[in-house]
Amino acid sequence: MTTQTTLTRDLVLVGGGHAHALMLRMWGMTPVQGVQVTLINPGPTAPYSGMLPGHIAGHYTREALEIDLVKLARFAGARVIFGAADGIDADRKVIHVPGRGEIAYDVASLDVGLHARAAHIPGFSQFGIGAKPLDAYADRWDAYVSEVDAGKKAGIVAVIGGGVAGCELALAMAHRLHGLGKTNCVTLIETNTKLANGTPGADRTLREEMLRLGVAVVSAVEVDAVTAEAVKLRGYSDVASEFTVGTAGGFAHDWLATSDLPKDAQGFVHVDERLLVSGYEDLFAAGDCAALMASPRPKAGVFAVRAAPVLYHNISAALTGSEMKPFRPQADYLKLMSLGDKSAMAAKWGRCLVAPKAQLWRWKDYIDQSFMRKFSEFPKMKAAAPVGPVALGAQSNQMLCGGCGAKVAPGQLSAALAEMPTVKRSDVLQGAGDDAAVLEVGGQKQVLSVDHLRGFVADHGLMGRIAAVHALGDVWAMGAKPQSALLSVTLPRMTRELQARAMREILAGVGEVVRGAGAEIVGGHSTMGEELTIGLTVTGLLDGAAITLEGAKVGDVLILTRPIGSGTVLAAEMQGKANGRDVAALYEILAQPQGDAAEILSVAHAMTDVTGFGLAGHLTAMCRASEVAADISLEDVPTYAGAEALAEAGHRSTIFEDNKLAAPVFGPENAKMALLHDPQTSGGFLAAVTAGEAERLREELQAAGHKAAVIGRLIEGAPAIVCR
Repeated sequence: MTTQTTLTRDLVLVGGGHAHALMLRMWGMTPVQGVQVTLINPGPTAPYSGMLPGHIAGHYTREALEIDLVKLARFAGARVIFGAADGIDADRKVIHVPGRGEIAYDVASLDVGLHARAAHIPGFSQFGIGAKPLDAYADRWDAYVSEVDAGKKAGIVAVIGGGVAGCELALAMAHRLHGLGKTNCVTLIETNTKLANGTPGADRTLREEMLRLGVAVVSAVEVDAVTAEAVKLRGYSDVASEFTVGTAGGFAHDWLATSDLPKDAQGFVHVDERLLVSGYEDLFAAGDCAALMASPRPKAGVFAVRAAPVLYHNISAALTGSEMKPFRPQADYLKLMSLGDKSAMAAKWGRCLVAPKAQLWRWKDYIDQSFMRKFSEFPKMKAAAPVGPVALGAQSNQMLCGGCGAKVAPGQLSAALAEMPTVKRSDVLQGAGDDAAVLEVGGQKQVLSVDHLRGFVADHGLMGRIAAVHALGDVWAMGAKPQSALLSVTLPRMTRELQARAMREILAGVGEVVRGAGAEIVGGHSTMGEELTIGLTVTGLLDGAAITLEGAKVGDVLILTRPIGSGTVLAAEMQGKANGRDVAALYEILAQPQGDAAEILSVAHAMTDVTGFGLAGHLTAMCRASEVAADISLEDVPTYAGAEALAEAGHRSTIFEDNKLAAPVFGPENAKMALLHDPQTSGGFLAAVTAGEAERLREELQAAGHKAAVIGRLIEGAPAIVCR
């Protein structure tokens, strides 16, 4: 992560709602220099509410309505912290994120939406699902539809709330279930006599559409409770339901409703016409979580979209000391309501338009698709032209990769190491060439290794965790118990306050992994530079002989404890081409310690951790050291989600070609074959074990949460790798 401007301010955006998504897009085109932007969100995507009914009805895939926040953040030059904020101290200017502690800010903005979990209805929290958050509802609905399709559920649904959202979702679910052969299976429950919040002309049309799709409407009733089989109504017969959705009203998230921020009776945060939280000049709020005190409006995504340009302007003004401007929302807005199938109706200014329904659907679809294209087709930003003449060969079309993709090429490294003098000291039992050096200190065997990573994720805490797991891999791979760690950190140019914040995050991430492994951070070194790098020098203690590359035997089976393809995914992510869900899933695995995997594999004849030189490179080293050949089943080699498709599309890490030259593999030329040469950061262990123990070890590793696989065996022959 390279920066040319000294970072002086932290801007923290909590939530990936519509206002923040659009604001980040604007920021990417015209950023405020010197600002470190952080987006905190529970996951790597944010759903677009306008296309939710279409997804529920089966017209759109899940991916079609998700804003990829990882790609958006890359475009905006922002970092993403995956986590659901659960607290704010606006006086101390910190956001609390479970598992990550406090994230400090100079300026912050809240856009976390609301929920419709209706906890005030007995039984709803246990047996119902709110339509918001949208992603939780969509997940539950997709799972329920699968159960209906498999014959495990009858397809009986109830919707509590007959507003616009409730009507759209009732019709959408009825349409989806109708496609599975289920008719007259949805009931809409509304406390008022009119549907769609009394929108003039809408009630009659919506009732006609519901009659067409077999949706029963029960109006002017009160809900008493929700059970696993029914919705209980006051003075009315129970409504049978296996899947109960709540859309009536909206509720503020508990952590905001119980915060010290000024808020209304429902717990929504008071904001003035500048979108500043009342009483603060450094805290904004937008979208459904905000209560517009100067111009109250109903909760609707259109107001969040319209607020985005003002939010961008005023946040920029707060960071630069310039003048802010007011947000003046329109008095009314066009409501395009889905009617289950690919038809729609429109309402505005007290009038309702119902024909032609198919044309209105196409209009709505065009508006929705146009909105989503803003987050899949980013403007091409011109790279800065080099100043002055450029030497031959100095230009490159590929960005330098982070993590192990930034390693020095294996051939060049081997050539340099070959010129080193041999070890002369008797207490150095093993020097360069294996995962770690082995020393003898006072009769105790100690392993020693060093690793550092060029930053590839701007989340300092996450990068610290991954760097620690990566460095400890060498100790674990040799069968040693981690003992100590020296930390080396290079931070981008930033102010003293930002340095302190970054170091707190890094130390928390590294410390959790190191201490969890039974070791201690005993010191280190820090410096300022152009980009983030984190390195660790680690030691470990051996009770017996080290597990090295040399002990593999003919007939041994090869076990790999982690997928491969991280270098390809990370290289594509730097270019904004990787899927955000795949990237988030990768980070989760890379940050997972592997001490327990090493314990399980302590019976291995030979073992190494697969890192910068790729699976082929590290397996070649084992074959050469043990004087055997390897027979690999390519289809059994696990890969990270998205890696094969990205490799097929031509994405490669910057060290790929050098890895391929250093460790040739005989076999088919395809995308998965290419991943054998992909550099791995925080990679898995490659172990040679007795054939009779391989299946037991694989099962133990998988039971411990590792994506382990048996990938091949060792055979007689000159050191080489053959893939089937």
